[in-house]
Amino acid sequence: QVQLVESGGGSVQPGGSLRLACSASGDILSIYIMGWFRQAPGKQREWVATVSRGGALNYADSVKGRFVLSEDTAVKRVYLQMNSLKPEDTAVYYCYAAPRGTAPYWGQGTQVTVSS
Repeated sequence: QVQLVESGGGSVQPGGSLRLACSASGDILSIYIMGWFRQAPGKQREWVATVSRGGALNYADSVKGRFVLSEDTAVKRVYLQMNSLKPEDTAVYYCYAAPRGTAPYWGQGTQVTVSS
């Protein structure tokens, strides 16, 4: 079992920045990929960015160049630095951790609101 605890989020004006953090505990050696998804009101949950155990980073086109995913492997924590935020980035952001071949784990979600 893996437990994920998120922090960060909140409200910001367009063009602003926020930083999310997610700490993993439990069977962290089983984790192969970590990252973030988001779900806006009335929409399906969508992938934002992930990092693999080997360090490969991948970003959705909608956030590429604005969001930066980083990882502290020593404590199994990932960060999502979100810059140049837009109203369409408003969503609940979920931390995600996936072992090989089994169902992924999800955090409880943290709200990000971008509004003037």
